[in-house]
Amino acid sequence: MSKAKSVLLNGIFFCLAASGLKAQESVETKSPNSDYKPAFQGQTRINAVSTKTPYKFEVLTSSLQSPWGITQLPDGRFLITEKRGNMRIVTAAGVIGEAIAGVPQVNSGGQGGLMGICLDPHFAENRMVYWAFSEKTATGNQTAVAKGKLSADEKSLEGVTVIFRATPAFGSVLHYGGRVMFSKEGYLLVTTGERSDLVSRPQAQQLNSALGKVIRITADGKPAPGNPFANNQNARPEIYSYGHRNVQGIAIHPATGDIWETEFGPRGGDELNRIEAGKDYGWPAITYGIEYRGTKVGEGIQQKQGMEQPVYYWDPVISPSGITFYSGKDMPEWNNNLFIACLSGMHICRLVIENNKVVGEERLLSEEYQRFRDLKQGADNALYAITDQGRLYRISKK
Repeated sequence: MSKAKSVLLNGIFFCLAASGLKAQESVETKSPNSDYKPAFQGQTRINAVSTKTPYKFEVLTSSLQSPWGITQLPDGRFLITEKRGNMRIVTAAGVIGEAIAGVPQVNSGGQGGLMGICLDPHFAENRMVYWAFSEKTATGNQTAVAKGKLSADEKSLEGVTVIFRATPAFGSVLHYGGRVMFSKEGYLLVTTGERSDLVSRPQAQQLNSALGKVIRITADGKPAPGNPFANNQNARPEIYSYGHRNVQGIAIHPATGDIWETEFGPRGGDELNRIEAGKDYGWPAITYGIEYRGTKVGEGIQQKQGMEQPVYYWDPVISPSGITFYSGKDMPEWNNNLFIACLSGMHICRLVIENNKVVGEERLLSEEYQRFRDLKQGADNALYAITDQGRLYRISKK
């Protein structure tokens, strides 16, 4: 049975203080983990905003098993991956189909499993599906990308082929990245992590490694034409950007066409970045986070020549996973806003972005206490979000 609620906010955030009630400047009230200072005004803890248009949300189902990725089929149903290795079709009413056959075996230990998913831009004609998963090899685990044709009866994937592997493999079960989506030019964007370990971490800076990168490939897994390191014999030609920690969010701005991503920091230092070809986003040389044990990461610096600053960062972390921009007609005030599925933050983060800078932040559905994993805008202008606890939400104008 679905659960429906409505939310209408008055545009002002309040908090209790010694002197009584006062306007709250930021949605974040907890102390940061470090005394690091932002590189520019508005890079963190921006002023709070709240949605003025009445909206509602409902739980379409609570019976998914650790869902990880969601995409919408042309007829309005959803194709959803589950961490343990199943891919299922879910109707707009929340009816969950049987597991689709043909998915390669995944290593679901730790943070691994069946991860991001997207459809071919020409899915209506070719029925091709693309997904990321953690693949076990003789030398360790790695992020892999596969594609296959959804059968006419929707019971299996046909001609499944692994088109990309983020080598080298490593023994960790952490930081796989794992989102996939097509760019406006028709190339597949793949996000990877640096596998977390102190030994593997430096590979985020190494161009001969696919770890800690945004990858740009063709639908067949070849380096996309025009990639920034195509003529560098010491670099992997699939690399589009580097210096990333663990990228679980990637989206295309509907107005500018720019690529945006979110990645996890350690204790503090979750980042929002606007991705440009060939740029270095700094990890692990610069970060606004500290080690989990409380010590500095590397030299403990936040800025370095030749390395990009995040557009925005969070400290403490919100653990940003899947992201999407809103471009629907039902909620005009949300147009071109970025929505982020937050795990440890247990809310959906709404960011208002103007001229490539964050100018407002809001936390939605925090009262649901869910670990939000991914979200997408549907063809009906609603937002659809999945959670680690197995829920599928629909968020729409009231």
